[in-house]
Parts: sequence; C-alpha cells; structure tokens
Amino acid sequence: MAYLNANIPPIYCKIRREYLYDLEEHKGESGDCVIFGFTSISGRALLFNIMLPNGACYWRLPISAFFQKEFERKDVPDMSVDELELWNSFSYHPAVTCFDWLDGINGKYLGRDKKFYHGKYLFTIDWAHPDVNILDTEHSEIPQEHKCAHIMALKNGNYAAQPNNRIIWHVNSYTTDNDWPDYKVQTTYWDAEDGDWVTEDSDRMFYNIEEKNDDR
Repeated sequence: MAYLNANIPPIYCKIRREYLYDLEEHKGESGDCVIFGFTSISGRALLFNIMLPNGACYWRLPISAFFQKEFERKDVPDMSVDELELWNSFSYHPAVTCFDWLDGINGKYLGRDKKFYHGKYLFTIDWAHPDVNILDTEHSEIPQEHKCAHIMALKNGNYAAQPNNRIIWHVNSYTTDNDWPDYKVQTTYWDAEDGDWVTEDSDRMFYNIEEKNDDR
C-alpha cells in the first residue's frame, strides 16, 4: 500500500488554466496535461499530480481542475469540488485498483443536487490503516464509515470521484433492475476466528478442531 503518493492509470486530458495560477489569472482558458499520480492527505480533497506539455509538473490539484480532452472548455460546465466528489481522502495510505469487472462500463451517480450524472468507470481509490503499531485516528476501517472513490469520466466532460452508495452501474449482460437500492449500512466487523472453538493442543499437521472449554 502506498503512503501519501500513488500511481494511477495516466489520463490525457485538459486543465482549467486558472488552477495553475491559484485561481487568480487565466480564467476561462484551458490547456493539455497528463494526470499520472494521486496524493492522499487525510481530511483533504483527492489531489492529482500532472505533467504539462512544457515538461513542468504541478502537484496536488483537485478533480475540478480537469476535463476531458475531447471537449472544448466552453462546452463543459464548471463544477465545484463538492459537486464532483462527496468525501475527502480517508487516510494517508491509498490503494489504486482498476477492477476488471468495472473497467470501461457506464454508470450514473446521484449528486447533491438530486440529479443523476452519467459517466464511465476509470479506476478506484480505497484507503486503509497500515500498521497496528500506529494510532488509528481515521475512519477507513470502520464498517459504517468506510468509503471508496470510483473515478469516472462524465458525459458532460468532467471527472468525478464517487462512493459505492452514490453510483448505479450498468452492465449490458447482467443489470436488469433500475430501482434505487434501499440497503442498510453495514456495521458488522466480520471475523472468521471469533467463535467458540480452538485447535487441539498437539504438534499434528492435520489437527482437530475442538469446542472451546471455558473451564480449562
């Protein structure tokens, strides 16, 4: 698992140039870039690292800074970070995965404005706590608090980062129900070893499993 910075599948796209000038200059302008990395700072928005055509690298930009290269700036709505991304990073320790099952499929997420935004899956960012010897002050491993971030290329030209409980995916050969789910949040800590049994006290390779005797 990475610490702080992680590689992501490269995204050739465009940047809203005002983000290169601390939002003070070049508003309404755009240019090419490649997003190649991700920075995870607990309590901050997802941050992305890029290279520009002049060879410069620029670090830690929000997802709202970018739009897809096939679009012209005037045709893409400017959306705020909290419209495109519901939650901040949960930890300094991210994992980046492109799930084969989700790769390239279409989906829609429900925004804060109660509207659906359609797009295509790119990859997933998830978080965990790396070491039991480090005090865990985060929420990444609390069942009811955990969220991942699926990175999507939206049909309106923007990119988004949304959790499982805001997205419905469409797989032509599998998904047949379009109803919005009414599932409950998971609160259970699943543990296969939390039972009333012990292994026998011997050096046998193929040991027996016995009922736990609290009288011993």
